Amino acid sequence: MKQILSRLFNHEELTVEEAKTLLLNITKGQYNDTQIASLLTVFQMRGIKVDELIGFREALLTTRVPVDLSAYRPIDIVGTGGDGKNTFNISTCACFVVAGAGYKVAKHGNYGATSVSGASNVIEQHGVKFTNEQDKLTRSMEGCGMVYMHAPLFNPAMKSVAGVRKALQVRTIFNLLGPLVNPCKPAYQLLGVADLPQMRLYTNVFQKLGIGFAVVNNLDGYDEISLTDQFKVMTNRYETIYKPSELGFSLARQEELFGGNTPEEASRIFDDVLQNQATKAQTDCVLINASFAIQAMEPSKSIEDCVAAAKESLESGKALATFKKFIEINS
Repeated sequence: MKQILSRLFNHEELTVEEAKTLLLNITKGQYNDTQIASLLTVFQMRGIKVDELIGFREALLTTRVPVDLSAYRPIDIVGTGGDGKNTFNISTCACFVVAGAGYKVAKHGNYGATSVSGASNVIEQHGVKFTNEQDKLTRSMEGCGMVYMHAPLFNPAMKSVAGVRKALQVRTIFNLLGPLVNPCKPAYQLLGVADLPQMRLYTNVFQKLGIGFAVVNNLDGYDEISLTDQFKVMTNRYETIYKPSELGFSLARQEELFGGNTPEEASRIFDDVLQNQATKAQTDCVLINASFAIQAMEPSKSIEDCVAAAKESLESGKALATFKKFIEINS
């Protein structure tokens, strides 16, 4: 570790294999907490490079509880978190809209860290039991086109750094890794990030991994498309800044996307959206994220056609029916 830290202090970069070996050694308990804290700090100060992030990802996927859903070629819809906006569960809502439109979704998530309600909070509020059993997950995918994977059940290696992360109380490279370690290694991903440097980093990672993707950022600092300002979308085919009005959407106000003060309040907003009884701002925000997720899977479709598919899923009740079936299968 002394040698690795010296190299990093000198702004040297680790290869994919070096980063992978380093993180595997951390999970095996080969370094003490002070060394790990130093390592996390140096990466936070100088920034992580593409190959380093890929190497760390490979290490965590090596130690994961594996799930094979490759036959379904699913998409994951997720935000990096940490934007401090405490929005309602926009990505999770969008998952059910996309599944209701006939696509396969494999959502990887956890309890809220920087918001009142993370994906696991809102899913659990509805009586769903988390599982990492292959047959149960396959049954859910077959039955409703949607699977939810509660991260702690699949990433046991993360326990090895839990104490250091808790003691540091700041964002680290592990926050960047969260969206990259879905245990089923989905074929597609819609990822929301809170700033433009992260956007470039993840875009380069996804291009190297060779998966279909869209990375999105609202230019006022949301880690999803919030429609509160212009937003940027980067895929393996294009890079564009949109105004909400260009796609037929109104500007939303920040307070209209507030996720409430308790998991119960967040859950009510979630239900309102899927029942098509939410405010226009809440509904539009979910629809626009679902639309770019659909386009990530079907790049030949115009975004206008994808918006129409998302609206049809929600307004016809298919998204709600998918959610009800998901609860039935997973409770």
